[in-house]
Formats: sequence, C-alpha cells, structure tokens
Amino acid sequence: MSDHDLIFILALQNVPKIGDITAKKLITHCGSAEAVLKEKKQHLLKIDGIGSSMLQEVFNKSHLLAAESELKFIREHHILPLYFMDGNYPEKLKHCIDGPILLFQSGNVNLKQQRLISIVGTRKITTSGMAFCEQLIEQLAVFNPVVISGFAYGTDITAQKAALKHNLQTVGCLAHGLNQVYPKVHKRYVAEVEKNGGFLTEFWSTSNPERENFLKRNRIIAGVSEATIVIESAERGGSLVTADIANSYNRDVFAVPGRTTDSQSSGCNNLIKYQKAHLLSHPMDVPYILNWELENDKKPGIQKQLFVELEADEKIIYNFLKTKEQHLLDSIALECSMPIFKVAGVLLNMELKGVVRPLPGKLFEVI
Repeated sequence: MSDHDLIFILALQNVPKIGDITAKKLITHCGSAEAVLKEKKQHLLKIDGIGSSMLQEVFNKSHLLAAESELKFIREHHILPLYFMDGNYPEKLKHCIDGPILLFQSGNVNLKQQRLISIVGTRKITTSGMAFCEQLIEQLAVFNPVVISGFAYGTDITAQKAALKHNLQTVGCLAHGLNQVYPKVHKRYVAEVEKNGGFLTEFWSTSNPERENFLKRNRIIAGVSEATIVIESAERGGSLVTADIANSYNRDVFAVPGRTTDSQSSGCNNLIKYQKAHLLSHPMDVPYILNWELENDKKPGIQKQLFVELEADEKIIYNFLKTKEQHLLDSIALECSMPIFKVAGVLLNMELKGVVRPLPGKLFEVI
C-alpha cells in the first residue's frame, strides 16, 4: 500500500460518526477512501443510509493532517497496516460487517491457513482456571493452533505465556496504540510475543487504553478466530461480550464449567445453560467439535509401529475397535464404559502412536 493511499484511509478512519460499517459502504460506493474524501457532499447523501450529520466532519482538513502525523509514526516504527480490501487483512475478519477498515500489526503475525483460537476470561483467574488453561494449550499444541487473546491480566497472559512455552504463535489484540504497553508489567513479554506472533490493534498511537476501547477490541479477538474459549468469567465481564460477539459471527464458543458456588464460573455456566457455548470439560473437546485433524492423518500409508506399548485404557479401546472395526466416538465411550472426554484424549494418544485413525463422520478404526 502506498503512503498516498494510506493517508486517505487513515483520514477517513479518523472522522467522527463514520464507523467501520459506514466507511466500508462509502468506500465500496466511491471506489477508494481518497474518492470518498474528494466526492461532493450531495453525491454522498444519495447513498442509502448516509445522512447529513454523518458527513459533517468528512471534509475537515484536520483529518488529513492527523493522518500524516500517524503515517510518520507507522513508518518510523515499522508497523504493517492491514487494509480490509487487501490480501494481508485477516481472512476471517473480512467476513465481519463491523471489522475495522484498517488494522495495525507489529511482530511476525501469520494467520493464513492457520487454526485460530481465542482464549479469554477473567482477569482474576483462579489457580484451577490457570491450571486448566495451561493444560488446554499443552494438549492442543500438537495441532499447532495460533492462540489469540488480549494481553491483559489473568486469563489472557496465562494463555499467551503457555503458548510461548509450547512454541505456538500467539497474537495480542490491544485496546490502544502500538506505542505503549498495557498493563505496563507485561512489557517483559513483548519481545517474545513479537518473535512468536505479534500484536494487532485498530487504535492510533494517540489512543490510550480507555474502557470503551477494550469493549471495541473484543470484536477483533472474536472476529479473527474460528472459535472463542472462555476459561472463567463472573456473571458479567468483557469475556462474555467477546463470546456474544463470536456467536453473532456464527463462530464456535466454548466455556469451561465450574461449581455453581464459584463466582468466577457463573458466567461460563450461564453460557452453557443458555446454549451459547459448548461445554469444555477436556482439552480434546476443542479439536473434536472443530473437526481438526493431525497432519499425519492426511498422509496415506500410515502403518502402526510393531510392539507399540499401550496404556490400560488404550488396550480396552484397541481391542474393541479391532473386533468391531469402525465405530463412532459416542459408541466407543458407551461400550468401553468411559466418559466421552476421556475417550477423545485416549484416541488422540493412539493416533500419535499410529494405532488408530479418524474417519469422516467422527468414526475411528484400527490401522
């Protein structure tokens, strides 16, 4: 993208009362942000849904001056702008009507052809919530997902540190410009995150971490991901907003259940109760619901190793499948007298050992 084009995109983004939905409508009608800002007002008023009050500030030259200043910051700090009509813009976010017209990226983010999950939750995460979050990422690491979160206290930083520990790409979606770090104590993680992923924001260097920015930021967390996972949440909280947004985008949502007496589980329990989220009781519920496959599963000619050592539960399932051939996950759990979440984990270990393989329709068979 040329600096000339970027100046006009930044200027349009900076206009009050012109949100992302309206900006996209104007750009689509006129052909470019520059064309919008150079169009006559009476012509813009003919566009369906565009009113005079929206256009009061469009032609104010101060927005071009502000854009020039922000462009200088972008170039000096080697920030990558992502325009919603360009190929480098997050693919899943393109399908969100209210996605930002322009994002700013730092680091080595790669979201193309990746498994993308966002992990959110309370800033006051409990020790059990932290343990589940770390276990979740440890067991999902074999699928090499990108872990997306908000780089905040509690659940966010727990998830992103766990991703770094297992050499997974992680992306922090920020509620402020890329010229600062919030909370400041997380500055120690910035370099490692940018090495193994990076940061995304729609906010300029002039934006501070205001409360409304965090709520606005949540749609990016939900929008870039194929699924949103809520680890813990009180009855109200930003993570529940993210879950609602993800549902509005027709994305999968998972929630970790907790005791009814635990205040930090009430939000998750309500998501499950009102059928706004899948119940997440075991890490392998995620790849099962999202129908993820291991890379080796796609390669023909996988042969089981000779004299593979099987655990007790693995032997039970192996012997059942050997006599019954192909079987559904639910049937395996029923016939082997094991809970589904446990069977899913055991089957994954058996896949890694080259003993079983998944088939379409959630069937499994011995190799």
